Amino acid sequence: MNDQEKNELQQIRHALDTLNQHKFIRLYNSSFKMLWFQFLKGMAFGLGSVLGATIIVSLLISLLSQVEFIPIIGEWAKEIMFEIQKSQE
Repeated sequence: MNDQEKNELQQIRHALDTLNQHKFIRLYNSSFKMLWFQFLKGMAFGLGSVLGATIIVSLLISLLSQVEFIPIIGEWAKEIMFEIQKSQE
């Protein structure tokens, strides 16, 4: 092995040491930490999905309740809004 190859091998070792010290790599070296991280990520995704769907559905129902030129949809949306308001009281 010549000096250039030794130097390149030393640089590769240094790069691997730096990579192994990275926080992301250390997290996935521990099964417990990885499971906890995945659990929290799943909880955040679930909460965000529920909140996002709730906001979108409530806005959609609110907009539909304003539509009175389509009698069936307008009345149906008004009934849903009435039930939502009644359940909040």
